[in-house]
Amino acid sequence: MPSVAEPAWILSLSCPDRPGIVHAVSGMLAQHEGNITESQQFGDPDTGLFFMRVEFASSATRDELAAAVDELAGGFDMTWKLDVAGRRMRTIVMVSKAAHCVNDLLFRERAGTLPIDIAAVVGNHPTLAKLAEFYGKPFHHVPVTADTKPEAEARLLTLVDELDVELVVLARYMQILSPELSRSLHGKAINIHHSFLPSFKGARPYFQAHDRGVKLIGATAHYVTADLDEGPIIEQDVDRVDHTATPETLTALGADVERRALARAVRWHAEHRVLLDGHRTIVFS
Repeated sequence: MPSVAEPAWILSLSCPDRPGIVHAVSGMLAQHEGNITESQQFGDPDTGLFFMRVEFASSATRDELAAAVDELAGGFDMTWKLDVAGRRMRTIVMVSKAAHCVNDLLFRERAGTLPIDIAAVVGNHPTLAKLAEFYGKPFHHVPVTADTKPEAEARLLTLVDELDVELVVLARYMQILSPELSRSLHGKAINIHHSFLPSFKGARPYFQAHDRGVKLIGATAHYVTADLDEGPIIEQDVDRVDHTATPETLTALGADVERRALARAVRWHAEHRVLLDGHRTIVFS
């Protein structure tokens, strides 16, 4: 009879850089019959930190592996995560009125090319409720005004807790999160915006860009922080344009770039390929 495949795991870690880390990690995995299938590491000379991501197969239980990693971590001052490879990450997608990013995420999830499980779509407008329904997803209308913002954010955190959510994606969600909510979602909330910021703020940025004759259309996916649109960058993408592009052309191209950058950032986060390094990220893509 064919042998049963051993469970596959992902271990990601960071710690102060010093000799012997890779040897210690690989030795620990070998002691638990771990067969390494992918390994990436990086030592940051600026921060003095070491980062590593390892995929491996092992017949050991999660408790056995976690105990072994925890014992190893004590000697290296490690921060680490251990997860089942390929497990779909529980996710909430937040929206306003623009459909292009959330539709792309929902389609990729259904097609099996994005390792997330979208537990709900949350909108401050009801505009995209039918789109969520089409994909069989619950839609929660949580309107936000200056007076109701604290209650709306408390509702979001309640949903995160009730739905066992690990990732919140702001898919063109046109509301600024409070510093308190940003801190609560530290390292597990991703936003997407056009890379014209801060040059073209406010309404109709692509029309502003056309007026200035831009030559590149871009988008940035980043972690949410209390500093608006200044969180650690996960992914950026661009398309080149010329003088023939109309504002409508720029808007359409911008939507495509936003979709691509956001999808890659979400996939890399869900696969534990993104590690925080202060204000930067280490991305083992």
